[in-house]
Amino acid sequence: MSKTQRELMVAGEYYNAADPELSDARHASADLQFKINSTLPSDKTQMTLLFRQLIGSYGDSFYITPPFHCDYGFNITLGERFYANFGCTILDVAPVTIGDDVMFGPSVQVVTATHPLDSTARISGLEYAKPIKIGSKTWLGAGVIVCPGVTIGEGCVIGAGSVVVKDIPDYSIAVGNPCRVIKSTT
Repeated sequence: MSKTQRELMVAGEYYNAADPELSDARHASADLQFKINSTLPSDKTQMTLLFRQLIGSYGDSFYITPPFHCDYGFNITLGERFYANFGCTILDVAPVTIGDDVMFGPSVQVVTATHPLDSTARISGLEYAKPIKIGSKTWLGAGVIVCPGVTIGEGCVIGAGSVVVKDIPDYSIAVGNPCRVIKSTT
C-alpha cells in the first residue's frame, strides 16, 4: 500500500504540497491562526482554547503571544511551561518537538521545510522536510532561525539573531550566523 502525501511529508520524504488533503489542512490551520491572531489579548481563555485546537500536543501550561504562524499545527509538540513571544513562526511540515521550560524571544522562526537543491527537481513541486528538536530549559533569543533537521540540546541559550544550521550540544551558549558554540552554561 502506498503512503499518502501527508505520511510522506511527516516521514521526511518527497511529497506534493498541492495535495488536496494537505491543502485543506493548511487552510484549516490558517483559519484557526486568523482567529487566534484576532482574539483580544485579554481573552486568555478563548486564546488557549484556540491554540489547543491548533497544536498537535502540548503540556498543561503554555503561552504563545500572537501573532503566531505555522503550516499545520498538528506536527508541533510543546512541553510544559513553553513560552513564545510575539511573531513566532513554526513551519511544521515535519515534527517539531519542544521540551519543558523553553522560552522563545520575539520573531523566532523554526523551519522544518526545505526544497531540493537541483532546480529541475525543485520546480517540479516536490518538497521535503526534516524534524527539529529543542531540548528542555532552552532559551532562543529574539530573531533566532532554526533550520531543518537541527537538534538543540537541553539547557542551551541561543543568542539573538542566530541562524542555527547544525546541532547544538546540551548546556551550550551559541551565537552567530552560522550559529556556533562559544561556551557552556555549566
